[in-house]
Amino acid sequence: MSVIVTDSGFAADDWPEGANEAVLDLASDADPAEVVLDPAPAMIRVNFPSFSDGRGFTIARRLRVLGYSGRLRAKGHVIADQYAMARRSGFDEVEISDELAARQPEDQWKFRADWQAHDYQSRLRGA
Repeated sequence: MSVIVTDSGFAADDWPEGANEAVLDLASDADPAEVVLDPAPAMIRVNFPSFSDGRGFTIARRLRVLGYSGRLRAKGHVIADQYAMARRSGFDEVEISDELAARQPEDQWKFRADWQAHDYQSRLRGA
């Protein structure tokens, strides 16, 4: 099983099993420029094989720059400390394993849910 992390905390996956809407799974080494966005898939999941592999953040940002406006999900080894970066780069949510959710409880993820208020540029403007 897996847990979906959003700004409001942990939730069950609400994506319908076997949904007719297209879901595209991308590896961490995918080239966003080669992704067919017409017709756009309803959801794109970007795999994070390891928490130290940050290529998925770049993929998310490039997909948003290329105009993808659907649901964008980071899947795999994303840790709570990376949640704000995931949201800033364009992900709507993060999918983690039950085991990771047990090691990093919901309060650790919610602590980083105010990702818009604590970015580098906001801190510079406030100084």
